[in-house]
Amino acid sequence: MDSTVPSYQHRSLSIKLWPPSQSTRLMLVERMTRNLTTPSIFSRKYGLLSKEEAGEDAKEIEEAAFVTATQHFEEEPDGDGSSAVQIYAKESSKLMLEVLKRGPRVKEDEELISDKGEARVETFFDISGGRRAFIEKEEASELLKPLMGPNSFTKICFSNRSFGLDAAHVAEPILISIKDQLKEVDLSDFIAGRPEAEAIEVMNIFSSALEGSVLRYLNLSNNAMGEKGVRAFRSLLKSQKELEELYLMNDGISEEAAKAVAELIPSTEKLKILHFHNNMTGDEGAFAIAEVVKRSLALEDFRCSSTRVGSEGGVAVAEALGACTHLKKLDLRDNMFGVEAGLALSKVIPAFVGLKEIYLSYLNLEDDGAEALANALKESAPSLEILDMAGNDITAKAAVSVAACISSKQFLTKLNLSENELKDEGAVIITKALEEGHGQLNEVDLSTNLITWLGAKVVAEAVVQKPGFKLLNINANFISEEGIDELKNIFKNSPDVLGPLDENDPEGEDIDDEGEEGSGEDELESKLKGLEI
Repeated sequence: MDSTVPSYQHRSLSIKLWPPSQSTRLMLVERMTRNLTTPSIFSRKYGLLSKEEAGEDAKEIEEAAFVTATQHFEEEPDGDGSSAVQIYAKESSKLMLEVLKRGPRVKEDEELISDKGEARVETFFDISGGRRAFIEKEEASELLKPLMGPNSFTKICFSNRSFGLDAAHVAEPILISIKDQLKEVDLSDFIAGRPEAEAIEVMNIFSSALEGSVLRYLNLSNNAMGEKGVRAFRSLLKSQKELEELYLMNDGISEEAAKAVAELIPSTEKLKILHFHNNMTGDEGAFAIAEVVKRSLALEDFRCSSTRVGSEGGVAVAEALGACTHLKKLDLRDNMFGVEAGLALSKVIPAFVGLKEIYLSYLNLEDDGAEALANALKESAPSLEILDMAGNDITAKAAVSVAACISSKQFLTKLNLSENELKDEGAVIITKALEEGHGQLNEVDLSTNLITWLGAKVVAEAVVQKPGFKLLNINANFISEEGIDELKNIFKNSPDVLGPLDENDPEGEDIDDEGEEGSGEDELESKLKGLEI
């Protein structure tokens, strides 16, 4: 970020990024808590933290990171705080990784293993720690030594290290020797920076070495594979019959590459998790992915976000999902579905009886698509916990259907309707649906909805008394200065619950996102988004 000030006259108006507001600190704690309680390659080795323990760890991490960053900021009092933000994020990420690798603490009342007890058997081999770097022949030989000879490793992670041909040839015989015992393989981001020809050859080597293994988990994300890369893994993919989790995120998968995926995965009967985020699949590619989905009858978690899928492809994916009656989590964010695909999806929603989370933001649903989906969800998914329909041009017209849906979801914990056009009328309709019950609700986002103080007051009074409620985001609306003071008064006993209001426009005018001053908290929040693990 460029923190220079163009002239002396503007210095008094510059925004310091440090210290962050209490609400921003709380949001970071919440994000880290979610990360620490989300199953990952770390939890498979070290164990999964409980929500209570993760919450305590997250608070301690944030406090330590805040102290470190503040000390740095105080040494540079003339800075704008951007370097302190970087240290805050870096320190938080580092400490969170330490907690993940520590695993759950042994509780005092748990029976301890006796001195004569057997030593813990290592099952997870991971070289992803440390800096992201190339790995050559000599280092590969040293790093992979524990895999040579008899061992009990069933999970391997080669992520974050870039293998060249020499290093791949070192790994080849080792992988062949242990492939029959492997159950989980993570080869995400393992060819970064290599020339295409070398990268393809490395993928061929790994694929051939692991051919015939019986895996339940395979991660090939972040390899910019394209069709050539997908086909380089032909031997490995074709031999898999027991896969339960497959990750192909950020792989540059185009239409042809998507067709290759559909062709090379012959068996999906046991597939429970399929993540296909951030690719350039488009409509034609979506048809191929729909074929994979159609065969995945056990699918519980499907992510096809940011894949450039339009209306036709969206309809195909929606119709294919109708076969996935065990779906618990559906993420289709940031595509170009439009109303037609929204209507198609609404027709299959009733099949998802056990749905817990649904992410439908930025799909161009408009009122008609939003209404159809809300009506369908109202009659299904009784245990829904997260509903996200941000950025769909939803107005007060569709708010009636959305509110009816919300009323029926008493297990709802998070509601995101940001970046729509609800205005006061729609906000009030939605809020009325939240007044009764919803004891587990802890987060509501109605930011950027053209809401004035009248609507904001109703929203605030509805959520402030809810036990366990943690965050109301009503930023970037048209709330008067007096209204902001009243909002703060409503939350005087729980100020951390009210999110930042730095982007609010009391005059009701559009905010210039490229203005000279910028938004301090927005800048801070953007820097902290990289903490996902």
